[in-house]
Amino acid sequence: MSFGHEHNGEAGGQHDHSHHGPRVLPASLAAPEILSAWRTRALIIFAVATILSIFFAFTHEGKNHILRAYLLGYMICFSFAGGGLAMLMLQYVSGGKWGLLLRRPLEAMTRTIWLVGLMFVPIIFLWKHLYQWAAFPTAGAVAQALANHAVTLEQAMTLDAKRAMLNPAAAIFQTFVIFAIIGTFAFLLNKWSLQRDADPERGTEPSFDRWRVKFENLSGIGILIYVILLTDGAVVWIKSLDITWYSSIWGLQFLVGQGYAVLALGILTVILLSRFEPMKTMLRATEQHDLGKLAFAFVMLNIYLCFAEFLIIWSGNVPDEIPWYLNRIHGGWWYVCSADFICHWLIPFCLLLSRDLKRNKQKMIWLTCFMIFARCLDMFWLIEPNFADAAGNLHIAGNIGILAYITVPVAVISLWAAYYMTQLQARPLLNVNDPHVEEMLEPEHAH
Repeated sequence: MSFGHEHNGEAGGQHDHSHHGPRVLPASLAAPEILSAWRTRALIIFAVATILSIFFAFTHEGKNHILRAYLLGYMICFSFAGGGLAMLMLQYVSGGKWGLLLRRPLEAMTRTIWLVGLMFVPIIFLWKHLYQWAAFPTAGAVAQALANHAVTLEQAMTLDAKRAMLNPAAAIFQTFVIFAIIGTFAFLLNKWSLQRDADPERGTEPSFDRWRVKFENLSGIGILIYVILLTDGAVVWIKSLDITWYSSIWGLQFLVGQGYAVLALGILTVILLSRFEPMKTMLRATEQHDLGKLAFAFVMLNIYLCFAEFLIIWSGNVPDEIPWYLNRIHGGWWYVCSADFICHWLIPFCLLLSRDLKRNKQKMIWLTCFMIFARCLDMFWLIEPNFADAAGNLHIAGNIGILAYITVPVAVISLWAAYYMTQLQARPLLNVNDPHVEEMLEPEHAH
């Protein structure tokens, strides 16, 4: 398969009509050495972005912007690590050859969970600048804050009502439990993946069936547990930035958003690696097309959930609920909201309708990079408007610290990406003890 100018997955817009038998599995399934160069580039970007971020700390409100931007970067990294685990378990439960190409990248994402857990530590030491429940952890502190007009009456009442869940000790405990449990699932899935390939009976039906059932049994209950844990984490880390905000669909929104981001990164990884063996042999236009269709499904589901929540709350017009949206559409935030809709939903939706685009490697590289950027933009829209000074922050004049929302997430995500590539390079890029390997080595037929 050629990797020059492509159309419908083939060079020069011509279909490959060669049907001379199945291709041969590459002699080496190891990750290409180019990953080392990519890791070095990621670390250089991390260093440059970190230096720029330190500069912003000395600007007006710069430290607050850096902390909020760090939370954005942390949540994107958690989306990749935790969402990678959820997608991996979904693949084991649903089956299908589409997951064979993504499996090693997804496993590499899950092995970064401990790093993402460490990333939460700085937030613990500074979270009184983010969360009212951390700044006013007791009833006495809330009463004093109310007397000093630091909180409204509604915020004070909500702080007291939610204290059992939203207090510093409970938040640390919940975060520890979340990472301990998902880390355990990630450890088992990664351990079993290596054991399956080392199975003395590999390549036989009994081996295929035994491992399939083992992975399904763990992943089935694992998906349910992960959804519960993600809902808890989303409430503690993001929803509670506005202590008065309620949303029963919040956890599901984050779950779909994670799938959106993970598929974008997974497809990007696979296509970039397809320039080299073994992925060059394994990635056919058919599988790339299938991955594009799966990404399209998550884009549509993301649109549905977010718009449904907005429509229900807006039509209900309840005073306790509507301010959350008003804060995100008034003033300059209307432009951010519009950009979020266009970038996060409209553009990916329209482009992924195209069959030709889904089968074109270069175009999919650009689109998946854009989807990751759009996910960061959406997270900015979710985080920044929770703060009282947000309305005046959408300008650079006299407020250059707002640019930390660019440099800090770039630094955090680049550091995570460097470790992700280290993990990706640590294992062969393909599970060989899988019945779909032989199917993917068959030649493609003309379309």
